[in-house]
Amino acid sequence: MKISRLLDNKHRVLLTFCLLGNAVAGSVVEPIQPLEPRKGLDQDIVVLGKRLFHDTRLSADNTVSCAHCHKLDLGGSDNMPVSVGIKGRFGIINAPTVYNLNAHVAYFWDGRAPTLESLIQAPLRNPVEMGTDWPEVLDKLKKDRVLVEAFEKNFPDQGMTSETISRALADFMRSLVTLDSPMDRWLKGDEDALTERQRRGYRLFKNYGCIACHQGRAVGGNMYATMGVMGDYFRDRKRPVSEADKGRFNVTGEQEDLHVFKVPSLRMVAWTSPYFHDASAATLDEAIVTMARYQLGREIPPADVEDIKHFLHALSGYHPLFRERE
Repeated sequence: MKISRLLDNKHRVLLTFCLLGNAVAGSVVEPIQPLEPRKGLDQDIVVLGKRLFHDTRLSADNTVSCAHCHKLDLGGSDNMPVSVGIKGRFGIINAPTVYNLNAHVAYFWDGRAPTLESLIQAPLRNPVEMGTDWPEVLDKLKKDRVLVEAFEKNFPDQGMTSETISRALADFMRSLVTLDSPMDRWLKGDEDALTERQRRGYRLFKNYGCIACHQGRAVGGNMYATMGVMGDYFRDRKRPVSEADKGRFNVTGEQEDLHVFKVPSLRMVAWTSPYFHDASAATLDEAIVTMARYQLGREIPPADVEDIKHFLHALSGYHPLFRERE
């Protein structure tokens, strides 16, 4: 199986412990670690970033905000195969959640943005998404005296610029950490935080090998992997291969990066259907079966799929802007 660029030796050690079956509840050898709040953020800047995140003036026709495609009350995505941008234009790839981005190695499915500040630039300029540029955005926002004063207060040496707008948006996204999930409480020693079925699902998640790519604080997001290492996913999908399907190849131009994608975080996976970059799995059950078949070369029986699904639900934590659905 091709797995490329684990972040550091710590993750390799954790993975080794897992594969040896030595992980125990509350122990440092667990391959998944609890999420913690992002420290050091200026809350006034975070509040400013939240305002901008919902501001449609960041788009050319004043109809699309960041929150348009990343609905925070629905898990940080829009539950659509592809998002709809300005003038009703459809995107080309499934929008991932914006929760828990602090634990990611890079951003976008192909990892082309190394920082959250750089992530912001692409949708702003993309003609399908927001279709604008910084001069146009600044011209509109600088007519808002209240907003200008907020920037002058929070960035006294710079005021409102493309850099400070990006910084405020990025810091708001850094604050979007979902805390106190059942899994995190269990990892911290609360043996009753997980149901027996969720504990069984976690054991199966490790035993089948899912943990090889989905580990760390975000349960993913910290490495790249080929889509279809144990079978020809794109052939079997029976859909023409698109530019978006080429994955990290579009960034590096290296043949070995063809169909390589950043492994998605599973932290909010219970709420962010459909799944994969191409939205080819409509349900979590379908996603589990597909991943097992094409990434692990395994066929998982329905009972085990159901247990793993219960475990995945236990990864969802709390944030004031996220409203869990019944």
